[in-house]
Amino acid sequence: MATTLRISLASLQLACCAVAFEAADGTAIRAPLQPSKARKPAPDCALKDSTGATVKLKAYRGKVVLLNFWATWCHGCKQEIPWFAEFETRYREKGFAAVGVSLDEGGWKVVKPFLDGAHVPYRMVLGDDAVAKRYAIDSLPDTFLIDRRGKVAAVYRSGMVDRANLEANIRALLSRH
Repeated sequence: MATTLRISLASLQLACCAVAFEAADGTAIRAPLQPSKARKPAPDCALKDSTGATVKLKAYRGKVVLLNFWATWCHGCKQEIPWFAEFETRYREKGFAAVGVSLDEGGWKVVKPFLDGAHVPYRMVLGDDAVAKRYAIDSLPDTFLIDRRGKVAAVYRSGMVDRANLEANIRALLSRH
């Protein structure tokens, strides 16, 4: 299993470099909100945070969740983190939560020092090969916006999100109860 993840990470690193190049060109990923009836359930996952606690996606039901797959070596990923931190702070009281899923091969020994310097106010967990497969992650960053019922409402795949588009989608989902 570890070998599979290493191979996947090498591919992810190449894809991330291409994404960073595109982002430098001003290309950002926009995603429409899917109609409620067309949304599919977000694959559940149980991953560990930095304290060793198990975090389950289904525990966030009733909240709008931004699920972001990232890594410390991904330039675009690191650019998005302050935006997601701002959204977490701004919309937390309205029922929003951001969750970062690190796909760093080095695990917490790589991620913790980065997080200590970045002061990220939202939950971070370590991803694994199984969750990467369930979400079909083949490049980074990949971001999923999940509605209060646990269904995928928008997908920002293979690149940096368009910040304004993402925030508009968050606000639209938060306005629906």
